[in-house]
Amino acid sequence: MATYAVGDLQGCLEPLKCLLEQVKFDPAHDKLWLVGDLVNRGPASLETLRFLYSIRDSLVCVLGNHDLHLIAVAYNAERLKKNDTLREIVEAPDCAQLIEWLRQMPLVHHDAQRDMTLVHAGIPPQWDIDKALQRAAEVEAALRDDTQLPMFLDGMYGNEPAKWDKKLHGIARLRVITNYFTRMRFCTPDGKLDLKSKEGLDTAPPGYAPWFSYAERKAAGRKIIFGHWAALEGQCDVPGLFALDTGCVWGGSMTLMNVDTLERIHCSCADKPE
Repeated sequence: MATYAVGDLQGCLEPLKCLLEQVKFDPAHDKLWLVGDLVNRGPASLETLRFLYSIRDSLVCVLGNHDLHLIAVAYNAERLKKNDTLREIVEAPDCAQLIEWLRQMPLVHHDAQRDMTLVHAGIPPQWDIDKALQRAAEVEAALRDDTQLPMFLDGMYGNEPAKWDKKLHGIARLRVITNYFTRMRFCTPDGKLDLKSKEGLDTAPPGYAPWFSYAERKAAGRKIIFGHWAALEGQCDVPGLFALDTGCVWGGSMTLMNVDTLERIHCSCADKPE
């Protein structure tokens, strides 16, 4: 039995299948961890979701910003953006089944046995792992509750508030939590977000730095697997942190990592959008 983690799929199914074939992945015995952003940008978002659903009992997956956007689009197609590749999902006969499945996924997963955490974008400096799981649970509850879901989907978009405050409530509270786990790259030491800068480590605005660069962050020293930041190209030199490539739609490779041995395997067959 082996456990593998893979970076953002973004609708690139063939590279994923290529990697699973290389390691002889057996869904009856092996596990696959996904860092979110399963869909969008790539050419096979619907087929990717259907494939993952078919092996759902062998998956551990956290939600990324594109997955949340898909859920929102499924409830209101007017939210579709020009470059989205999600319409085929929304119009599919099994859309409701796939969306209901996505709604049950967490924002943060912690494997206590391995002391390893899976998240799409990262853990903000001011939260330890336990606190991150507590905050993630607030958003997960809203996603799974039919009465709260419309409020959450209507209000989850936006860059404000840029910083956590325990006095926050309602959609503002849920939005900043969501942004930390699914959109964060640069922030201040106390967790104020900059959500506009998306390039490499040397492009941080004044006063900001990569979320993982702060030695005093409360989750320092803990093992965290994350994706989201394509410009990192799967490279992060901080001990205990494992950045996974996000890169097929950008002309790069998809990477599969053995969670226990940390060995990485790359698929060179880039799957660019048509």
